[in-house]
Amino acid sequence: MRKNLDCKLLVVDIDGTLFIRAGAISIEDREALADVKRKGVRVALCSARPIQSGRKVIEDLGLDGYHMFFDGAMVSDPHRGEVIHIRTISRSLVEESVEFVHRSGIILDLFSVNGYFAEKESWVTDLRRDYFGISPAFIDFNLLPQDEQIIKGTLVVRSPEEKAAADRFRRHFDGRLTLSMSKAPAHPDVDYINVLARGVSKRSAVDALVNHLGIALEQVMAIGDGVNDIPVLSSVGLAVAMGNASAEVKAVADYVTLDADHSGVAQAIRKFL
Repeated sequence: MRKNLDCKLLVVDIDGTLFIRAGAISIEDREALADVKRKGVRVALCSARPIQSGRKVIEDLGLDGYHMFFDGAMVSDPHRGEVIHIRTISRSLVEESVEFVHRSGIILDLFSVNGYFAEKESWVTDLRRDYFGISPAFIDFNLLPQDEQIIKGTLVVRSPEEKAAADRFRRHFDGRLTLSMSKAPAHPDVDYINVLARGVSKRSAVDALVNHLGIALEQVMAIGDGVNDIPVLSSVGLAVAMGNASAEVKAVADYVTLDADHSGVAQAIRKFL
């Protein structure tokens, strides 16, 4: 375990890390994050969520400053409307992705800075409303305005057939798009497969943020539970995996805390900060 951490930045995932299965953040985690702020350590959420739903969590926790959204495709201070890092998907790859999902029958969501787009009502749009608190604008993706810059797509799959189609999508776009998977504790059977510009990851977002702040990765403590957190956990000064994380995630961590249902974030903060 790394010692003598001069922590300047705490990076925290949301779903499966702060959010428990019931879809809430514990009082213990809230108090611990507030204590970190009072000590002068920056707190940055780093999530696959779009800014539309991530902003609600930031406001709920009373956080300020920069945060990372869209699985690393954007670093922004939503209160000030300042964006310091953004990576969008090329129009040609968006169009090719849409063509692929139309052929395969799986559901693709598209996100721009301020927009969430779906082609029709489905179990996915219901899930987005109920759990993430966002509603889509409905549009035929073939008619998406040319000036609408897409930051992230998400394949939302749960059946074996849908997951097999998502694997075909991954193989088809290998080397041209980045695909990563995230989960929401309230829906353990659902895979959220994030579709991003090549080279985008939570690590690329953290790199952009520490460069902007003028601090080193060694001065960062990160807490996460998902495979999409691995690039960050494997690079920072202190990496904490949640107790509910997979063995693959725990393997790159310096410390494994309690699970999200037992305020693992607070336990790690109390131990190290």
